Amino acid sequence: MIMEYLILIASLAGIVFGADYLVSGTVSLARRYRVSDFVIGAAIVGVGTSVPELVVSFMGAVNGNADVAIGNVVGSNIFNVLGILGLTALFFPVAIEKKNMKFEIPLCIVVSVLLMILALNFFDGTAATIGRADGWVLLLSFVGFMWYSFARDRKDGNESAEQVTDAESPLWLAIVKVVVGLALLIVSCDFFVDNAVFIAKRFGVNDAFISLTLIACGTSLPELAASVAAAVKKNTDMALGNIVGSNIFNITLILGLSSQVMPLTSACITSVDYIVMIVAAVLILLIGFTGKINRISGLLMFICFVAYNWYLISNQIV
Repeated sequence: MIMEYLILIASLAGIVFGADYLVSGTVSLARRYRVSDFVIGAAIVGVGTSVPELVVSFMGAVNGNADVAIGNVVGSNIFNVLGILGLTALFFPVAIEKKNMKFEIPLCIVVSVLLMILALNFFDGTAATIGRADGWVLLLSFVGFMWYSFARDRKDGNESAEQVTDAESPLWLAIVKVVVGLALLIVSCDFFVDNAVFIAKRFGVNDAFISLTLIACGTSLPELAASVAAAVKKNTDMALGNIVGSNIFNITLILGLSSQVMPLTSACITSVDYIVMIVAAVLILLIGFTGKINRISGLLMFICFVAYNWYLISNQIV
């Protein structure tokens, strides 16, 4: 049992370091091709920090465990907004620019609602199946978002492009970081999931609770690290873009790919979980009208996250 705990800790460290290498490499490559800060956060860092969720949910689908595949995405999206953004705003208020409220944040809400529609029978709230056709809808949404993000970036121009200097990492080093980071993430996530599930089941915990809490928070550690690092550097635009982009990718790309492996049906992920995920996305939009997520808003968001986890425990999902 002690060995499982040690492997769990080591795999978490691997996730963090792997994400750091991956994000560092992708940002360096993006800078070279003159991509703006928000697009780096939403479309580059967001993808990079979502790799753990991708691996975990995809492996869950491969192993026939839809509770892990879907629960990991729903739990991660809730943690990203209420947990990570809440904690970040407690120390570094996060500015929300009006231009980002026109497409990215509303899209985050739309795909969250779409997931609930696909995963639940609307009339009785029972589990529905996310089939391969549904997965293609999600994947096309992902492709559309990526295309629009880069197309708009080219149209608007890129002020941050001037920041590229000869001091940037060499191209070969950036590529090595991406490859090493991705490999480390894949291996670490595999060990993390196997040992987290093993330990939790020793205590009688089911897959739904594991995926909504332990696995979701563990695979969101890269988002936490990236958002805090961006906020410390006074680049809250990238921090917000990372969270919003990651949530969009979690639903569209990850569940889109996972559903191609096998149709996903999860009876243990309830309407409450989906509603909390949607409300969290709506909160970003509502708070955005004030211009920033201040410390009070951040505290309230984090309290909501704690309350949701208390709900999971008190309602005996375990």
